[in-house]
Amino acid sequence: MEEVKSTAAALTDEDFAHVGKNLEKMESIARPSLTFWQEVWRRIRMNKVAYFSLLLLALYALLAIFAPMLSRYGFDDQDAYAMRQSFSAAHWLGTDSLGRDLWVRVWMGARVSLTIGLTAALINSVVGTVIGGFCGYYGGKLDMIIMRIIDIIYGIPSLIVCILVMIVLGSGVRSLIVAMVITGWAGSCRFTRGEVLRLKEQEFVLAARVMGEPVFSIIVRELIPNIMGLLITNLAMAIPGAIFQEAFLSYIGLGISPPQASWGVLAKEGTLMLKIAPHMLYVPAFFICTTVLALNQLGNGLRDAFDPRLRGTE
Repeated sequence: MEEVKSTAAALTDEDFAHVGKNLEKMESIARPSLTFWQEVWRRIRMNKVAYFSLLLLALYALLAIFAPMLSRYGFDDQDAYAMRQSFSAAHWLGTDSLGRDLWVRVWMGARVSLTIGLTAALINSVVGTVIGGFCGYYGGKLDMIIMRIIDIIYGIPSLIVCILVMIVLGSGVRSLIVAMVITGWAGSCRFTRGEVLRLKEQEFVLAARVMGEPVFSIIVRELIPNIMGLLITNLAMAIPGAIFQEAFLSYIGLGISPPQASWGVLAKEGTLMLKIAPHMLYVPAFFICTTVLALNQLGNGLRDAFDPRLRGTE
């Protein structure tokens, strides 16, 4: 007993800290095994900023779906006796210059802006991933031609291309998506090509090639799943750019046509009444900023969650 007491007294604080770290490692080893996606979800929940951003985006999506349905006002209902009113119990976010309820118009605009941003970013990601996968795997003339096309696309400001396309096709949701897709796929294509070039000489790809697996199957079943995490992260980072681009095009009059609402249309209407009714600009600007910020923070969280170098360090 005396020997045990003397041994415990001889231990320093560093020794106790070392023992504590070893116990934490043993607890982490004893945890039940998780799948890849379960581990990603766990890491996102541990990242408070990313998790809050995800909840905020989910709230905005639910409000965009249900708020206009549950409101007693229509998005184009006008009230000549309630023009340019500030926040009130009757109109939670005030009214615009024609007496239309901004609460309903904001969430109708969210439907348009979020749909355009998500759809355009998703199409860009799919198209760029497929083209980049084939370019990286085959190389040669196909790779050279596609890369020169991408260099030309990067050499022309994307907003100029979008404006020209919108002038030709006219305003509307479909025209906006087409205008964004024409130039938006280049970034995803270049990224996927680089990752496929890195992975195509790995053992699992060589094994699939030796077993006679078709090229398309190798790209879809072997290469793309191994970079799926990075693709999802890039998708989350691309959506804010698409939302901002839609807002800008609508702001300059080439996007959604009134009386249809989008956040860009609401911001344009708000600038005309900035001195008289500043809330008309502040309300859509707030939702644009918070949505873009939340998507950027979620993208950062996804990047950390999918990074294999960070696993096992917690």
